[in-house]
Amino acid sequence: MGGEADIMTDPAAAPPAQPADPVGGRTDDPPRAVPRVALVTGAARGVGAAAVAALAAGGWRVIATDLCADDPALPYPLGSRADLDRVAGAAGGDVVAWVADARDPRALAAAVSEAERRWGGLDAAIAVAGVIAGGVPAWQFPADQEAALLDINLGGVLNLARAAVPALLRRPVPRRGRFIAVASAAATRGLPMLAAYCASKAGVAGFIRALAAELGGTGVTVNAVSPGSTATAVLDESARLYSLPAAESFASQQPLGRLLRPEEVAAVIAFLAGDGASGMTGAIVPVDGGLAL
Repeated sequence: MGGEADIMTDPAAAPPAQPADPVGGRTDDPPRAVPRVALVTGAARGVGAAAVAALAAGGWRVIATDLCADDPALPYPLGSRADLDRVAGAAGGDVVAWVADARDPRALAAAVSEAERRWGGLDAAIAVAGVIAGGVPAWQFPADQEAALLDINLGGVLNLARAAVPALLRRPVPRRGRFIAVASAAATRGLPMLAAYCASKAGVAGFIRALAAELGGTGVTVNAVSPGSTATAVLDESARLYSLPAAESFASQQPLGRLLRPEEVAAVIAFLAGDGASGMTGAIVPVDGGLAL
């Protein structure tokens, strides 16, 4: 026998002081909250940039990644390094700008490793990187554009899962891991002249459901948002492909009567990353202004 339970004390004496917490303070102090860590792809602008801002505002540490270069197969400009640096600077706090192509598994693995090296682990991986191309029937769509679109929109999600899920599972039990992707209302709608884009986003939705089943019981949940017409560079390019005067032309398709703001989509991503969404997995959450009705 041994320990404090065996020490005889005067019943009238004051109780012994509680030992100090190893990091300072008393054992009855509330535990200190440890900031959670996220990685976001496609972070230079649009929904990705808004997701970085929303997470940082919620106290997350974020690795904000983007290709930061144009793609010769795509006919419109993509996000730049200056864009990504502005996003990281505006978010403040613990946000790191990191150049990585979502099509490159090794580049994403390096970004995940940086999160673990810098902050000790990864709690959420958020696949936002996406592009659009089309404007012609599927059988006339240039093969190089189709490859770029599928590799980024769908391959980028699969690549992030390959790099990030093992890191999410390295967190100790009980885990609160999150894998989140951006699908689209196009996943369930047949949009003419955008067949490959529709296919890529339908693939994202299918992958999210399957990955959720595979990670069942691990403490890592898997969900996606499905935006409608959102005021981003992708929608601007969509308007050009359809020969519309401006992206605002798409607003009338949504019962809400306006375009969505990237921040509105990002708010749902931030919710899915948080504890309030702990009961959700395999969900494709519409954030579409009623477009899917």
